[in-house]
Amino acid sequence: MGYRVVLLIGASVIALSPFHARAEEGDATAGATIFKKCAICHIVDTDKNKVGPSLNGLFGRKAGTHPDFAYSAGMKAAGDGGLIWDETTLRDYLHNPKVKVKGTKMAFVGLKDDHDITDLMAYLKQYSK
Repeated sequence: MGYRVVLLIGASVIALSPFHARAEEGDATAGATIFKKCAICHIVDTDKNKVGPSLNGLFGRKAGTHPDFAYSAGMKAAGDGGLIWDETTLRDYLHNPKVKVKGTKMAFVGLKDDHDITDLMAYLKQYSK
């Protein structure tokens, strides 16, 4: 009896794994809606800066290095200290920018919902290829 339970649990985990993986990738369409909060200061579809730096090509970029943008000393120091924008660092930053990068000029308080952040990152990744 115990053997059957293990097989059923194992089969269930294998069967559900692709759905869980897709959920972690995020929904870029939902992310576009979330990005409207960011679009006040940032642009993603071109390399031009607004009040904030362009987020075009963000993933893999060293923090504080987008050309022709006047970054805070805190953001420059974060980049000099090795901060590279990837899923982990961006998630931390989006949760609470002022905690992740001391001295950042970004006034946005952050996103508290992990699902929203995942969707936003799916949207941003479209512009980081």
